[in-house]
Amino acid sequence: MPDLDALRTRWSHALDRNRGAAAPDPTVYADNLLARWSEPQRRYHTLAHLTAVLDHVDVLEEAADDPDLVRLAAWFHDAVYLPDRSENEERSARLAERALPEAGLSAAATAEVARLVRLTVTHAPAGDDPNGQVLCDADLAVLASSSDAYAAYTAAVREEYAFVPPDAFRDGRAAILRQLLDLPRLFHTPYGTREWEGPARANLTSELALLTA
Repeated sequence: MPDLDALRTRWSHALDRNRGAAAPDPTVYADNLLARWSEPQRRYHTLAHLTAVLDHVDVLEEAADDPDLVRLAAWFHDAVYLPDRSENEERSARLAERALPEAGLSAAATAEVARLVRLTVTHAPAGDDPNGQVLCDADLAVLASSSDAYAAYTAAVREEYAFVPPDAFRDGRAAILRQLLDLPRLFHTPYGTREWEGPARANLTSELALLTA
């Protein structure tokens, strides 16, 4: 079970380093986001996923221009999540655009967070976008998990899409895996390329083989 107090502290630190002293209590915003990440329809996109992404941002932070803005984007990137909807990232970005100015963030910082959230639609950051590279790598790091952890991830994804018939899910998931494997690179930071690219491709290839056997 994720440590909620630890998550509140992580939120507050990232927020406070990007706003003035005379700003609203950060806990109110943390609790709203924690409630969103705890919604019952989630099986993979849960507090555990949020914690994992934040942990991976910590690993990659030296590659980012603004690691705390990347952390704030991690908090918002799946804050709105309904498995049967296709506009979750856009709605999450709009939530950030509403909440962060009220919480004391500047317009420029808010715009950067929202841009990063929208980038998770494609996970295709530009070569000159270190913040985007860090967020996308942190979000996809699950693909490089151990075999047991990867199996748990795929099972949780299937649970989120329980409303999709088995054949349709298998075909759709296989198409996604092929798209990922066709990318010239899954990870963009030096660390991600070195440590995660190989294991992720091995996991994706194994899952695709199982789906298409």
